[in-house]
Amino acid sequence: MSLLSVSGVTKRFGGVTANKGISFEVAPGELVGIIGPNGAGKSTLFECVSGFYRPDEGEIHLDGERVTGLSPDVICRKGIARTFQKLRPFSGMTVLENVMVGALTRTKDVKHAREQASEWLSRVGLSEKADSHARTLSTGQRKRLELARALATEPRVLLLDEVTGGVDQRTIPGLVQLVKDLHARGLTLLVIEHNMRVITAIAQRIVALYMGEVIADGAPEAVARDPKVVEAYLGQAYVK
Repeated sequence: MSLLSVSGVTKRFGGVTANKGISFEVAPGELVGIIGPNGAGKSTLFECVSGFYRPDEGEIHLDGERVTGLSPDVICRKGIARTFQKLRPFSGMTVLENVMVGALTRTKDVKHAREQASEWLSRVGLSEKADSHARTLSTGQRKRLELARALATEPRVLLLDEVTGGVDQRTIPGLVQLVKDLHARGLTLLVIEHNMRVITAIAQRIVALYMGEVIADGAPEAVARDPKVVEAYLGQAYVK
């Protein structure tokens, strides 16, 4: 039984088809990686699932309920949250206030939202930055802030768009461990990632996209050696 179902999703921008008939399912508690070269349609797919874009064709269901074309705030309250490849904190607000924004999607009680935000900041390792302005954080810390804000919405499915992208090599292991910890707690995750070492280490399954279409879907080891994936994305050097 799937928690998230993507069926035949197509999204066009004028004469460009960014997603073409994409279909896959994500089971409860599963961690699925999304890979592919730049322009493969990965982020567009996330935009469709999270409600920022309305698909031209196809359906998206969350636990059997159709969410296709609903607004992002409605989809968020139903249980799909996301982070962004381009970090988007509220720079003039404190770190704690940023996470409270997420918590306030679930409660109107500001005191409770503050308590929830504090708990999530502790979970992602940012408690000491709670009163700092978001603009003062490093890239790695902003990644953790994005995670905390999304988690504060109490998602059933969390979409992570390149959680290790743009950070230095010393920061990556900590972020990877954080994702592993979230998954170990039972959270369902859909993760876009360019670092193959990272995605093969954390994903239970990988869906590979190329030119807007699914070209492989399966176990990480199998997808990494799929001839179509090697030719379109990884190159022969990866499998040698």
